[in-house]
Amino acid sequence: MAVRFFTKPGEKTMASKSDAVDDDAVKSIARAQVNSESPGGSDFTAVQKPLDKKGVSFANQDSLPKLPIPDLEKTCWKYLEALCPLQTPREHEETKAAVHEFLKSDGPELQEKLKKYASSKTSYIEQFWFDSYLNFDNPVVLNLNPFFLLEDDPTPARNNQVTRAASLVISALAFVRAVRREELPPDTVRGTTLCMFQYSRLFGTARVPTDHGCVIGQDSAAKHIVVLCRGQFYWFDVLDDNNDLIMTEKDVAVNLQVIIEDAQQTPIQEAAKGALGILSTENRKVWSGLREILTRDENSNNAECLNIVDTALFVLCLDHTEPSNTSALCANMLCGTSEVVKGVQIGTCINRWYDKLQIIVCQNGSAGINFEHTGVDGHTVLRFASDVYTDTILRFAKTINGQAPSLWASTSPDPAKRDPLSFGNVSTTPRKLEWDMAPELSIALRFAESHLADLLQQHEFQVLDFAGYGKTFITSMGFSPDAFVQMAFQAAYYGLYGRIDNTYEPAMTKIFLHGRTDAIRTVTKEAVNFVKTFWGDNPAEQKVTALRQATERHVKLTKECSKAQGQDRHLYALYCLWQRSIDEARPSVDGSFEAGSNGDLSHTENVSNAGSPKLASTPSEDEMSFNGYSSVCVRPLPSMPAIFSDSGWDKINNTILSTSNCGNPSLRHFGFGPTSGDGFGIGYIIKEDSISICASSKHRQTARLMDTLESYLLEIRKLLRSMSRKTTNLRSSRAREMDLVSGPYQGEQRRGRLIRQEPPHALRDTETPTDDCGDDEDDGMGGYGFFDAGMLLHALKGVHVDRERAAEKPPRRQPVGKKLQIAEY
Repeated sequence: MAVRFFTKPGEKTMASKSDAVDDDAVKSIARAQVNSESPGGSDFTAVQKPLDKKGVSFANQDSLPKLPIPDLEKTCWKYLEALCPLQTPREHEETKAAVHEFLKSDGPELQEKLKKYASSKTSYIEQFWFDSYLNFDNPVVLNLNPFFLLEDDPTPARNNQVTRAASLVISALAFVRAVRREELPPDTVRGTTLCMFQYSRLFGTARVPTDHGCVIGQDSAAKHIVVLCRGQFYWFDVLDDNNDLIMTEKDVAVNLQVIIEDAQQTPIQEAAKGALGILSTENRKVWSGLREILTRDENSNNAECLNIVDTALFVLCLDHTEPSNTSALCANMLCGTSEVVKGVQIGTCINRWYDKLQIIVCQNGSAGINFEHTGVDGHTVLRFASDVYTDTILRFAKTINGQAPSLWASTSPDPAKRDPLSFGNVSTTPRKLEWDMAPELSIALRFAESHLADLLQQHEFQVLDFAGYGKTFITSMGFSPDAFVQMAFQAAYYGLYGRIDNTYEPAMTKIFLHGRTDAIRTVTKEAVNFVKTFWGDNPAEQKVTALRQATERHVKLTKECSKAQGQDRHLYALYCLWQRSIDEARPSVDGSFEAGSNGDLSHTENVSNAGSPKLASTPSEDEMSFNGYSSVCVRPLPSMPAIFSDSGWDKINNTILSTSNCGNPSLRHFGFGPTSGDGFGIGYIIKEDSISICASSKHRQTARLMDTLESYLLEIRKLLRSMSRKTTNLRSSRAREMDLVSGPYQGEQRRGRLIRQEPPHALRDTETPTDDCGDDEDDGMGGYGFFDAGMLLHALKGVHVDRERAAEKPPRRQPVGKKLQIAEY
């Protein structure tokens, strides 16, 4: 067996038969078969197990509507609308011409092909979506994988690494059990049931690189977890064949303590030289080649070790450091830390496996989640994180009050009261994976670490924990919280750079079967008008009116995209079908044309959250090629449709501000890397009385953008206050309103003077205390004051104001500076 067995003195394994793990315990990962229909060379559905609709989780799947294909003309019109604010008049006219040509020529034909293609598919975009991710060759770390930073455990005594990690593992396993037993209640939005398919692909899955792009594999019967500590790999079983837990929280804590003590026996510099997890951060084709090196020796343990990691339910990363601040903590959850000592990388970046779902716990108990993004979206992982966090609280409450409620429809029998023989053929004692390190692997590991260190040094992260106000205040002013924050991003970016750039926000489409997301293009004519009005020398009323118009437009766009009526996914599917026609027309080595060949999109430089990679170069219309065997002249390849060769297509697919709103009170922060070299990645959570924002970029004044954003949020609050005399605090005002409305208390006499926050006459204006601080903190913002916003607009327009025109005589010189007495010389 490819493991080293170890245990504490006096402890025995709970396995009833032998120390060796049965072959069924760690199954070979399911490999996706190449589908001749798939342009990406991979077919996610090949590893899918048909869902049993008997349970409550998937009971509504059959009744969910399929993702609709939008009308082609409406899509093109929305495409032009989205591009108009981002283009010059000349560029926009060129794009209009390209769109009109597309509607007359290639568009209708591609639309019919898409309808025909979709008739036999669950979703018209699903396979193209997977291909755009799985054929992405660059490292997934910082490019694809997002992170969640959990709030600390509400019981301070439990905020240490072993206790917190064990608690999270038990709660995560309870979630796994609920999913597998189909007892997880379906997600809903305003009473509408959402697709639950993604939950079936959350655990026991891995992204596996191959020569022809990555595939997603899954062991649906996985019952073990992998623990990474100081770059070393450990594993043990946690579930039985019925998906019941076979370990208590105390059992898991004992295992984790054993693992930490064993990992500490190897000096960190030595352990780092064999930390193979760093290979998962390499270029995907390079990583594919390294996996072949790992497994080519039949006598090596490496193939079994890889299977154990690939098929694990999830990976638990126990970090040996404590980040010093929130920004560093977020960076640690997203990509790990880089710390080179005597030429050896010993940062937490060596303690990751980015091809799987990871739960990360720092030495001080701070915890987060990093997840592979191909098969699941943030909304799905948010449910997982929220339920796990909630369960940790409820289980603690149950130790105080045995009648405390449970989050789950049913729970596992208490492992402590079960006969160990009932667990089946399992190994609950941790085992350490021992890799056979060939010389070329050691060299490759060093190069991979060096490449990752470069990548980490190229990025910076900043957080803004804005405590001035949150959802309560925004909604009391009559605004949509998400639209309000989106306009804040636009205003702050414009205030810092003086221009408008392409912005992306995802809209969830899980009301449809296998729905994922659609792309909201935040930059609209109304948004541009708002930022220019806000930065102009305009009255407060005009600024607030412009803000309201911009947010209303954003809300409308969000609703359209949530109904899958956006333009991005539709156009991308049409592009992929055109690309497939090109691949089918390419000549094979025997001179014939390949039918149904796989379109390789591995040239993609970057996959934005929109899922629309940049285009590859396309052969010109008059390009000719000759077959080397028969010297037969091959017909020229079809020319690219005008809409895809136009500069507007590149612009809309180059996202500068990639933003996403995902979170709830269980999370401190959420974020991801920038989707372009000159862009920002902005994850944000709108809480009741605060806004948490995590921004990343390749050193593009990230901290300054956050400072500008904070200044804007304070200034817009002041403008809103000036426009509204009536402010409401839903958290604290209702009870006091009753005192004012009902008059003196009737009954037992209450002694003492009534303390009021407002003078008695305030009742006439029905004012109540606000949920934020006073006006004083809005002043003295420093930097470029927002009161002088008009100066910026004049500067941008090149307007010169002649201050001497009003007076014929030169103004009298004003004394400036300290007047010195003669005696002081």
